[in-house]
Amino acid sequence: MKKFIFLFAFCITVANLFAQTDPNQIKKEGNDAFNAKNYPVAYAKFSEYLKQTNNQDSATAYYCGMAADEIKKYAEAVTYFDIAIEKKFNTGNAYARKASALDALKKTDEYVATLEEGLKVDPNNKVMIKNYGLHFLKAGLAAQKAGKAEEAEENFKKVIPLNHKSYKTNALYSLGVLCYNDGANILKKAAPLANSDADKYAAEKEKADARFKEAVDYLEEAAKISPENENVKKMLPQVKAAMK
Repeated sequence: MKKFIFLFAFCITVANLFAQTDPNQIKKEGNDAFNAKNYPVAYAKFSEYLKQTNNQDSATAYYCGMAADEIKKYAEAVTYFDIAIEKKFNTGNAYARKASALDALKKTDEYVATLEEGLKVDPNNKVMIKNYGLHFLKAGLAAQKAGKAEEAEENFKKVIPLNHKSYKTNALYSLGVLCYNDGANILKKAAPLANSDADKYAAEKEKADARFKEAVDYLEEAAKISPENENVKKMLPQVKAAMK
C-alpha cells in the first residue's frame, strides 16, 4: 500500500510539472496578442509571465503596463511602469505613461510628482513637458479667476523652465498681466494719498513701479521667444506707459 501511495503521489507531481506552461511560451503569446492589439490577453499573458519570472524582464513589464493602461487597469499599469523605471528601461516614457495612469486615477499630487521626477531624468520628453506645462497653466488660470494672484503667480512660474515655446510664452504673458494688475491696484488704493500724504503716496508708487518693472521683464522675455504674439505686442507698451 505504501508503495502504491508513493507512486500515486509521484505521478501527481510529474503531471503538475508538465501542466505548467513554459514562461517563454507565455511571453510569446503575450507578444502576439499585444501586436494584434488584443490588450486583455496581452495583459493576462504578460502579467503571468512576470509573476513566474519574478518581474525580472523590464521590457515586458513596460509593455504589460501599456496593455494594462489600454484596458483601464490604471493601478496595475502604475505598478508595471514602476518596474520599468526601477530597471531603467525606456525610463522617460515609463515616467510619462505612469503619470498618465495616475492622472486617470485622479491622483493629482502623485501625477505632478511623477512628472517632476521624470523631467529630471528626461528633460526633453515632449509628452511630460506638455502635460506638466498644461497642468500648471490651467492651475494658474483657475487661481487667477478665483482672485488668488499669488497662487496663480507660483503656478505660472513653474512653466517658465520648460522647453516649450507656446507654454513658456503664455506663462510669461500671464505673469506680466498679473504684475501689471497688481501694480495698478496699488496705485488705485494709493490715489487718495497723493494730496493728503505725499511721502506715503511716493512709497506706494515705488511699490507699483517695481511690479510694473517685473511685468515689463516678463513681457520682454515673452517677446523674444514669440515676437509675433499679438497679446504681448499690445500689453508691453501699456505697461511701459504706466511707469511714466
